[in-house]
Amino acid sequence: MLVNRLLIALLVDGHLLVEGAPGLAKTRAIKALADHIESDFQRIQFTPDLLPADLTGTEVYRPADGTFVFQNGPLFNNLILADEVNRAPAKVQSALLEAMAEQQISVGHQTYALPTPFMVMATQNPIEQEGTYPLPEAQLDRFLMQVLIDYPDASHEAQILRMVRNEALNEQKSRSASTPVAKRFALNDLHSARREVLEVFMADDVEDYIVRLITATRNPGRHDEDLARWLQFGASPRGTLCLDACARAHAWLDGRDYVSPGDVQAIVHDVLRHRLLLSFEAEADGVTPDDVIKKLLSLIAVP
Repeated sequence: MLVNRLLIALLVDGHLLVEGAPGLAKTRAIKALADHIESDFQRIQFTPDLLPADLTGTEVYRPADGTFVFQNGPLFNNLILADEVNRAPAKVQSALLEAMAEQQISVGHQTYALPTPFMVMATQNPIEQEGTYPLPEAQLDRFLMQVLIDYPDASHEAQILRMVRNEALNEQKSRSASTPVAKRFALNDLHSARREVLEVFMADDVEDYIVRLITATRNPGRHDEDLARWLQFGASPRGTLCLDACARAHAWLDGRDYVSPGDVQAIVHDVLRHRLLLSFEAEADGVTPDDVIKKLLSLIAVP
C-alpha cells in the first residue's frame, strides 16, 4: 500500500502524510524509492527545538571578504522524509509547508527555488501525543494523501523476518566482493511518465462522480441525516483536484489508459480522510473519517 501511494505521489507531484507506529518501514520505503531514481534523499528528524533555518538553510558570514553566503539546508534535496512532523513548532511546520506548496523557500528578502522533482513524506506517530504540535486543518490540506500504516499480519511478519535475515547475510558477502549498482530511473523518464498520467482518459461520468463525492461532503444534509451530524466541514476544491490526479495515476500504474470508478474508490479514503473535519458528536460516537467516507460511497451512485 505505502509503495503504491509513494509512486502515485511521485507521479502527480504531491506529498504524503503517513501515520503509523514506529518500526513499520516508513523510512525504508522512501529510501528504497530514492535509491532507484536519479534523486537525492534527506531525512529530517523533527524535534521541539528545531528552527526554520535548520530546514531552509541560512546565510553564513565570510570574514575573508565581509559578505554573507547562503548555505543550503536539507530541504534542497529531491526526496524528503520529515520524521514525526508534529513534534516541531508551528514556525518550522510553516517553513516545510511553504516548500511543499510553492517548491521554494524564503530566507530574509531572498527566495530560492527547490530542485525538481521535490516530494515530502511526513510521518506522525499516533501512539504518543504529548509534546506534539498537531497540524492545522489548512496545513493538512496541503498533503496529497494521508496514508495509515498498520502492523503486518503473521504471514507478512514471517516474510519480513526472512527478508531481513537474507539481507544481513548478503551484506556480509558483499563486503568481500564488489556489488553492481542498481539501475536508477532517469528523471527524463519520470517527466514522460507524468505526462502520460495527465493524458489518461477520464469519461465525463467519472469526472461527475468525483465532483458529486466532494460536494456531498459540503452538503451532507441533502444525502443523509448521519452525514449531516458527523460532518462539520467538507473537502476543499483541492480535494477534487487531488482525487482526479490520484485516480489517473492509479489507473496508469494498473496499466490502463482510462479511469474507472474503481480507481476513484480505491484512492478516495487516502485523499479525503485528512480533509474532513468531523463534528464533536461524531468523535463522541467513535466515528472516524474512514467511516464517513464509507458511508459516502454507499450513498453516491456509481456511474
